[in-house]
Amino acid sequence: MASLTTIIAEAGVNHNGDIGMAKRLIDAAAEAGADYVKFQTFSADRQVTRNAQKARYQAQATGVAESQYEMLKRLEISAETHEQLMAHCRQRNIGFLSTGFDIEAVNLLYSLGLRLFKIPSGEITNLPYLRHIAALDGEVILSTGMCSLGEVEAAIDVLEQAGAARERVTVLHCTTEYPAPLAEVNLRAMQSIGTAFGVRTGYSDHTEGIEVAIAAVALGASLIEKHFTLDRELPGPDHKASLEPRELATMIASIRNVESALGDGIKRVTESEFMNRTVARKSIVAARPIRKGERFSVDNLTAKRPGDGISPMRWDELLDKQASRDFLTDERIEL
Repeated sequence: MASLTTIIAEAGVNHNGDIGMAKRLIDAAAEAGADYVKFQTFSADRQVTRNAQKARYQAQATGVAESQYEMLKRLEISAETHEQLMAHCRQRNIGFLSTGFDIEAVNLLYSLGLRLFKIPSGEITNLPYLRHIAALDGEVILSTGMCSLGEVEAAIDVLEQAGAARERVTVLHCTTEYPAPLAEVNLRAMQSIGTAFGVRTGYSDHTEGIEVAIAAVALGASLIEKHFTLDRELPGPDHKASLEPRELATMIASIRNVESALGDGIKRVTESEFMNRTVARKSIVAARPIRKGERFSVDNLTAKRPGDGISPMRWDELLDKQASRDFLTDERIEL
């Protein structure tokens, strides 16, 4: 069986600036069976200009009374809070991750011991940022929302030239809209990325529901990232496009079921099938009474269950042979 898909439960900024809520998100991700819970590390002062507009989905979720800068300022988490959240993750036996949105944020995460770095879609064209991450001693997850294949190639080349071998990079296909329209998901693009660049691939899912993430695993995703929240009705930019805890648990359980069903790709008779072969297959039997010495023909032979006699695959071998004895209707033929 192939290795299990890594599942990142994306808490993001769904803590609303409340450490207690952040810890409850960790609890929910751990109980759902996620491998990692991921937050976002940024400084509003370094991330956006004071007059930067909100994305459409952010404005729809939070209104336009405050700027993107003001919204992000409320959602920052301090270095001390990072340490508390990491400690809580250790208690709950779940990995801690965070996306650093600038070089200083990445350095903070590195100083806290992180060696798995997530590059968000918005930073894929940030050359100095890509080079900085590539030079660190760690694994890289590269999200590719809003990208052409050429832009993905350019980013991978930068990472590789700056020290991150392709073996260290997992590239996530992504559609950057919240929620992402199903008609724009194009899951097969994930496979195209893997074929084109020889990298591990995964899927960062912004669709509603859980089926697309499950389908991505069936198509070969090695990593799934999915936003979740404690309650979709909470105020904030990402809650409405996130799973609630029970849905997250269902998605993860479904992914594990799909992984089990995928198997190793070798076609063989399974253990449970052996018990059913005799019942389901057929044997060559007499279609009507056959006298000893009569020649077998298409008129006096047929195939019926169970398959505990001569296989119908030997049909041609029997034709025109003489019956060694009398056979009753439905009796198994013997040579």
